[in-house]
Amino acid sequence: MDMPLEEKVFVADILIVDDKLENIRFLSDFLSKHNYQVRKAINGKAALKSVNTLPPDLIILDINMPGMGGYEVCEYLKNDPKNCAIPVIFLSAGNEVNDKILAFEAGGIDYITKPFNLEEILARVQTHLKLRQLQINLHNRNQKIQSMLLELQKTEAALIQKEKLLNASQITAGISHEINNPLNFIVGNLKPASDYSENLITLIKLYQKSFPDATPEINNFTQKIELDFVITDLRRIINSLNTGAERISSVVKALHIFSRVDESGIKPIDIQENLESVLIILRYQLVLNEGAVSISVKKNYEDTPKFIGQANLLNQALLNILQNAIQALELKVNSVIDSSYHPTIWLNISTTEQQQIRISIRDNGIGVTPENQPHLFEPFFTTKSPGKGVGLGLFTSYQIITEFHQGTLTYHNCSEGGSEFIIEIS
Repeated sequence: MDMPLEEKVFVADILIVDDKLENIRFLSDFLSKHNYQVRKAINGKAALKSVNTLPPDLIILDINMPGMGGYEVCEYLKNDPKNCAIPVIFLSAGNEVNDKILAFEAGGIDYITKPFNLEEILARVQTHLKLRQLQINLHNRNQKIQSMLLELQKTEAALIQKEKLLNASQITAGISHEINNPLNFIVGNLKPASDYSENLITLIKLYQKSFPDATPEINNFTQKIELDFVITDLRRIINSLNTGAERISSVVKALHIFSRVDESGIKPIDIQENLESVLIILRYQLVLNEGAVSISVKKNYEDTPKFIGQANLLNQALLNILQNAIQALELKVNSVIDSSYHPTIWLNISTTEQQQIRISIRDNGIGVTPENQPHLFEPFFTTKSPGKGVGLGLFTSYQIITEFHQGTLTYHNCSEGGSEFIIEIS
C-alpha cells in the first residue's frame, strides 16, 4: 500500500501592517487567541524589512498608510520571486468597486472593508492559509515527483547502457575469437611460405646459371609469365601479407584491450594502452567525407602510474567522448568553407598535483552552446537529429567516471572554438 507523502505542518505566521496602532493591537490579540503567531509593522518599509528577514505565511495589509502605501507594498512583494507567493489580504475603509479592482490588480488575494468583523477576518484568514498550505504541499509533491522522474530516467538509462555494454563486450569477444583463430593460422604459415618461395627462387636462378641454353618451350614460358617480374612481385606480396597480418593482429589486440573479455572486476589500468586501443577501434571514423578529410590526432602523453578500475567500462567512456569529438568535427567540416581549417583532436595525459591521472580530450569542432552546457551529462539529452543518437553517450561516460571510478568529468568551452573534456581519476 502506498504511503501518503509527508505534508508540511506549521503554526501560521501572520504579518499585520497598519499605521493605526489600535487596529494592530486589536487584530493581534484576536488572532493570537486563535493560536496564530503574529508580527506587526506600522508602515510599508518596516513591513518589507520584516518580510525579507523572515517571510510570513500571510499578510494583512492596510491600504492607506503614509509614505509607502499598501498597493505599493503589495506590488513590490509580487515582483520579488522569493516573496511573490505570500497571500495578501487588504484592509481598507474604501468600499468603492474601483478600490477593490486596484487591490486585486496589485496582487491582493482578498479585500476586507473597515469597520471589519473579527469573525469574518478569522474565516478569511483560515481559508487563505489553508489554500497557501495546499499550494506548499503541492509544490513539495511536484518536487518529489520531479526527483523521482529524474531517478527513473537515470535507472532506465543505466539499464539500457548496461545491456549495450554487455552486448558490445560479447560481440567484441566473438569477433576477436573468430578473427584470432584464422589469423594465427595465416601468421603461422607466412614464415614457411616465405622461406619456401625464397628457396624456389634460388633454385630457379641455379637452373638458369647451370643451363643458360634452355629449351624453346622453357624460354617461351619464361617470357609468357614474365619470370623476373613474378619473382619481384612475389616477394612484395609476401611482405604485404605480413604487414596486413600485423595490422589485423593490432586490431584484435585493441579489441581485446577494449573489451577485457577475459578479465573481471577491478584491475590495474594503463591509461595510455587503453586510450591507444580505443583510437585503433575508431581509426576508420577519423576519415571524413569519403576520405576527403582526415582528422589529425596530436598526443602528449606523460608517464603516469597505473590506477585501479574497470578497464572495459573506462574504455567505453573514452570511446563515447572521442566519438562526441569526432561528430563535432564532422559538423564543423560540413559547415566551414575555409580551406585553412584542419579538424584536430588533442590528447593529453598527465598527473595533477594531487597525484590524479588527468586525461584531456580537446577538439576544434563546433563546441557546445551556453544554454546546452548545463544539460550535457543528463540522460537522454541530445542535440543530434532524430536517429543520430538518444543522449546516453556522455551521460554513461559521466556515470562510469564519477560513480564507478570516483573521478570527475568536466566540460570546458575553448576560447578558440571547440570543446574540452577533462577526466581526473585517482
